[in-house]
Amino acid sequence: MNDSHKSMDHRQHAQAGKPAHKKGHSGHDHHKMMARDFRKRFIVSMIVTPPVVILSPLVRTLLGLDFLSFPGDLYVLFLLSTFVYVYGGLPFLKGLVDELRKHQPGMMTLVAVAISVAYIYSAAVVFGLEGTMFFWELVTLIDIMLLGHWVEMRSVMGASRALEALVKLLPTTAHLVRPDGTVEDVDAATLQKGDVVLVKPGERVPSDGVVIKGRTSMNESMITGESRPVDKQPGDEVIGGAINGDGSIEIEIRKVGSETYLAQVIDLVREAQESRSRTQDLANRAAFALTVIALVVGSITLSVWLSVGQPLQFGIERAVTVMVITCPHALGLAVPLVVSVSTTASAQNGLLIRDRAAFERARGLQAVVFDKTGTLTEGQFSVAEVIPLSDMQDSEILRLAASVEAQSEHPIAQGVVRGAEERGIRPPKVDGFKALPGQGATGRVEGYEVVVVSPGYVREHGGLPENERLTEISKKGHTVVYVIVDGKTVGALALADVIRQESKEAIAQLRRMGVRAMMLTGDNRHVAKWVAEELGLDDYFAEVLPHEKSEKIKEIQARGLTVAMVGDGINDAPALAQADVGIAIGAGTDVAIETADIILVRNDPRDVVAILGLARATYRKMVENLVWATGYNAFAIPLAAGVLYFMGILLSPAMGAVLMSLSTVIVAINARLLKVPSREETAERAV
Repeated sequence: MNDSHKSMDHRQHAQAGKPAHKKGHSGHDHHKMMARDFRKRFIVSMIVTPPVVILSPLVRTLLGLDFLSFPGDLYVLFLLSTFVYVYGGLPFLKGLVDELRKHQPGMMTLVAVAISVAYIYSAAVVFGLEGTMFFWELVTLIDIMLLGHWVEMRSVMGASRALEALVKLLPTTAHLVRPDGTVEDVDAATLQKGDVVLVKPGERVPSDGVVIKGRTSMNESMITGESRPVDKQPGDEVIGGAINGDGSIEIEIRKVGSETYLAQVIDLVREAQESRSRTQDLANRAAFALTVIALVVGSITLSVWLSVGQPLQFGIERAVTVMVITCPHALGLAVPLVVSVSTTASAQNGLLIRDRAAFERARGLQAVVFDKTGTLTEGQFSVAEVIPLSDMQDSEILRLAASVEAQSEHPIAQGVVRGAEERGIRPPKVDGFKALPGQGATGRVEGYEVVVVSPGYVREHGGLPENERLTEISKKGHTVVYVIVDGKTVGALALADVIRQESKEAIAQLRRMGVRAMMLTGDNRHVAKWVAEELGLDDYFAEVLPHEKSEKIKEIQARGLTVAMVGDGINDAPALAQADVGIAIGAGTDVAIETADIILVRNDPRDVVAILGLARATYRKMVENLVWATGYNAFAIPLAAGVLYFMGILLSPAMGAVLMSLSTVIVAINARLLKVPSREETAERAV
């Protein structure tokens, strides 16, 4: 193959690889554009609102500002209100057309009908019809609705960014090894199957392949969930995006573009996001009911009064009063106000809510599935036990080992040093330090030749020592390293991922609440079993790869359970997206955060309990507000229609507006009473 032909293939591959991470970007831009549009319309409408309110005759009379009147003031009021109606109300008027075209009237229809009736009637009053103007109700209603939709659009925008964060795992350049042995830096997107690339220490693997030269260890925790570095030697497979350890290796590319493991994870995240069921918002259901009630009752009211001989002005006034009193001021605030209060209060407690619908679903959670590494555990190794294999003291074995490992950046080495620090051991200096790629390290400490190595190294240099305790530890899945001093194996160190103390409390509280606690992990089954037993989990799934994690979530959902997934790694992204509620640990990766519905800033599993309590309290407030926002109409609408007119009781348009405003005030006060329940209160209430 000549160079020109190879370059052509590279360009073709680069183009073919683009769809793997470009899909969904246009949707993200669309939501971003809509959010900007609502924000702009809200700000402009808010600027025009104060003059409209001040110029409204009813407001001026109530506030004693009649001295502000001037010739032609009603026409100025009309022009300003017309601007807000057309400019601020345009999204709702368009929404009315779309909903009617789909035969699905909802919130947009109700808002459009309300503002249109208020505007048309008020305009008619300005130009001679006897009655009351509703211009200030009109503009404030538009302001509230624009604000609510702007906030909603902002919450939608995060989903698309998850895919962008995933793509960032792959390096943009790769060291291509030519047949003559020379190395050339090329665009990673141009790599083909069969290419050989050099991966230096600390670099990310550019694409899936097989090691053909060198030994090292790989950090795959961000890809597969494996907490321990994985040793790699010729013949072992490597995954694109994994971080190389302390050895240089050459790999042969086996998969490119959409075939790669990471690309498949990206596709799974997208699929789960697009297929996730969206529960219909309670406010939309109430809006549909109010839409039907407002249109039907308003029309009946006008027809009835005309049929009994009342003048047209009286009939229109009755119908308009019905329409105005049904205006969703309170309904528009019922849910957003509670959400605003709950999200603010939750943020002050380290709980960030990204998806409102998912947060509402959290109240009915029946199972919580935790990722292990970095969630239930700290994601950091430490020395769980020192096993002496000679007459040397435990502390001396750890002291010598920590001296050598202090010079290494390897996670296991850092775990050894951490274990020494936790025991108050200060390691001496080491001379002649040398890393043994993929095996360990060696150095001279206080005249001794100290080697800290993997079981594989010991096996190759004389065989592993027989020890009952080591056998028991290996069954737990702990990582074991051996300490050799002057050629003699003096001891072994058992390292394990540290289980958070908070995890034990969180699991205990969830079980008291009747919520099942489970664990998904890419780690081996021995480690998973040990962690599950330590925490008292109801179930666990080990050696699960990312695509299998989302499948496991589906399996649990198939049992009829409402499921939350709690994780912090990119390997958790598909499962976070698939779950009914995705909860990300804040210290995790960007993709986990963007794919999740709720973020735990403090990295504390106990906050899952707090989320459940807040979700239930928030839902109660939403229901209370929705009941009031719609329920008061059962009393007010008949009065507005004039059913008690023959008894001398008639609700004027002005009084209808007052009742509407009063309901809004009550809804606002009720929302402000929401508080974040403590974990203990949540658990006790559940019991």
